[in-house]
Amino acid sequence: MRIGLVMDSTCDLPRKFIDDNQITLLPITIRIDGHTFVDVRDPVATEAYYQGEVGKRGHAAETEPLSVDAIRDLFLGRMVLDYDAVFCLTVTSSRSPIFANATQASFAVLGNYRPIRQAAGNNSPFLMRVLDSKSLFAGQGISAIEATRLIAADANPGQIRERLADLAAHTFAYALPRDLHYLRARARKKGDHSVGLLSATLGSALDIKPILRCFQGETRPAAKARGFEQGAEMLFGHATSAVKRGLLVPALCLSYGGDLADLEAMPGYRGLVDTCAEAGVALHQSTMSITGMVNIGTGAVTLGYACAGEDAF
Repeated sequence: MRIGLVMDSTCDLPRKFIDDNQITLLPITIRIDGHTFVDVRDPVATEAYYQGEVGKRGHAAETEPLSVDAIRDLFLGRMVLDYDAVFCLTVTSSRSPIFANATQASFAVLGNYRPIRQAAGNNSPFLMRVLDSKSLFAGQGISAIEATRLIAADANPGQIRERLADLAAHTFAYALPRDLHYLRARARKKGDHSVGLLSATLGSALDIKPILRCFQGETRPAAKARGFEQGAEMLFGHATSAVKRGLLVPALCLSYGGDLADLEAMPGYRGLVDTCAEAGVALHQSTMSITGMVNIGTGAVTLGYACAGEDAF
């Protein structure tokens, strides 16, 4: 059985991993002050965003995920011919309409694929499953990594679906933003009041940085640090401890809204890299998606892994 994987462009994984595993991306269109970006995780466009002036105004961006009709057309035009089953993994439905759009599109796909496949000489059924990762950015990458492993191991669709649904309940995604004023402005643009003016002002005045956690679709502060450097040390140290305890998937995803070379100078980074190597955990580093940087700002760090238990700071 030919099984394919689709994910939206907010999922932070290296471009090489995406290409090597033939993962199809659902792009997101971003409009900022007359500039239009189509986020398909293109390295050149992503670098231009975080190095340019437009990235500083990203909090005012309008984002447009792929529509129901566009997702339907993608599947009926290509996916139903290239594969016998496709899993579509999306960013948490609590933060984006992508899951809802893909789910609605799946009804049309499953109701209309037969004549398309029959015209190509294929009378076998087609399966499409849309799964909510219940995670964000680097956290989404864990589900995609496990899905590619299962596909390569010839797992059947039922096994894959069950495993990924269980994994979504145990995946932790963390984010360390640089600029609380940017984060508040973006939250206000989206109607999210989780970052208030007082906390943003005090945070900037005292250089307090929150470490945010997304778990099972809910995002809230997990810890706070005095400055970005201390925040990075706390975050990497926390992840290092999780790796030592043992992960449910031997992989950790790390993304940065800038040049990846900057990670080398962050306190705690080298210890995390060494611990992953010693534990046989694959560390997947990538530049954050343009969509991710729009939402939490350039220069931010996100990190994701799956483990049992509470994983409290």
